Amino acid sequence: SSGINAEYGDRRKSVTPLLKQLHFLPVRQRIKYKVALLVFKCVNNLAPTYLLELLKLRDPKRHSIRLDDDFFYLDIPKKPGFVRTCGAFSYVGPSIWNSLPYDIRCLSDIGNFKKSLKTYFYNQVYN
Repeated sequence: SSGINAEYGDRRKSVTPLLKQLHFLPVRQRIKYKVALLVFKCVNNLAPTYLLELLKLRDPKRHSIRLDDDFFYLDIPKKPGFVRTCGAFSYVGPSIWNSLPYDIRCLSDIGNFKKSLKTYFYNQVYN
């Protein structure tokens, strides 16, 4: 933010319009983007084994009316008792992944996934 202000103008002006113009995601969404990308790699067996072991696909319910919504969900472990462990990949990863729309979660091509994911977070912030 301060680097953008120094490069592009007055410090008193908001940098949000400039960030929007440059298609930059705010830090929180950028972190969610990176975590979701790691989870995508785990779900598609593109990640290291030690990360794959932290996530588990949830079994679809047998008698569910909305069966297609159950695919590609991950089991979320019980909320940890300690504040610090709420940021663990094994807890945050499934939480972010399950919050994504089904049409993004079911993508199998990493390029399409990245594009759709960035568009999703961009629209959440700027629209």
